[in-house]
Amino acid sequence: MRAAVLLEQGRPLEAADVPPPRPESGQVLLAVEACGVCRTDLHVRDGELPEPKLPLVLGHQIVGRVLGGGGRFAEGARVGVPWLGWTCGECAFCRSGRENLCERARFTGYTLDGGFAELAVADERYCFELPGAPAAVELAPLLCAGLIGYRALRFAGDAERLGLYGFGASAHIVAQLAAAQGRRVFAFTRAGDERAQSLAVELGAEWAGAAGERPAELDAAIIFAPAGELVPQALAALARGGTVVCAGIHMTDIPSFPYELLWGERSVRSVANLTRADGRDLFAELRRHPVRTEVEVFGLEQAEEALARIRAGEVRGAAVLALTPSGSAAS
Repeated sequence: MRAAVLLEQGRPLEAADVPPPRPESGQVLLAVEACGVCRTDLHVRDGELPEPKLPLVLGHQIVGRVLGGGGRFAEGARVGVPWLGWTCGECAFCRSGRENLCERARFTGYTLDGGFAELAVADERYCFELPGAPAAVELAPLLCAGLIGYRALRFAGDAERLGLYGFGASAHIVAQLAAAQGRRVFAFTRAGDERAQSLAVELGAEWAGAAGERPAELDAAIIFAPAGELVPQALAALARGGTVVCAGIHMTDIPSFPYELLWGERSVRSVANLTRADGRDLFAELRRHPVRTEVEVFGLEQAEEALARIRAGEVRGAAVLALTPSGSAAS
């Protein structure tokens, strides 16, 4: 099968013919229709997340059709494979509904091969059943950008005035969900990023502008950009009792800041991974409040180009690899 393979961190992905995966007990074999390209893939490729499986097939936002294996899904069923690929089920975290913190967890496209390939295998217990529509390329971003964004939104509590820092794959989904819930959304981007700002307003943001500006006092802020310097900026924009949620798996160092920014019962917290319950809740929410995913579609051979465009901040919405012609059409 064809796959885009990471042989060494810091080096470009290589498109190659590799042996197809074989499902083990409890796994499903999938024909990959589409796979989202995430900033986490970029962190793995660039070496900012250490000790991946090598060689590695990246990609953890997989939409595929079941070819066989397992028993939970019928052959031909459309399923989604997220970042969380396996947990032990035995530790204190797993037993208390916090499987996202399992220390033995395995992750799709990091410690397990992912979906930048024509075929993939996955533990069926960690897959989500997906609808036949919309197109696979439009569903793929929901499996990480949507899930992590949704978990971050829940951590923002009942905040009415919500700031989103970095308006990419996750934020463009969260903005729609937040607006549907009656929240006021303020989108903060790089200075001069008119494409992201126009998309934010198009998708329900009340205001969009450069990080550092102060359009309103915020009740909560979610930081999607991997830039630690945004944490003090977001704290400075918060009302008393507000929360800054750091939603990325990697962030540059947070600079020191005066205690007065934190005082007033403001808080800073992170989001780590996801749980299967997050997936069930998100897709239930999407049945009530459907969202539109804005995608830029690439072919498998263009995986490195997609990562480069994410690195440069040039993707409007989310980047997705289409692995089959059916991946770009609803079925």
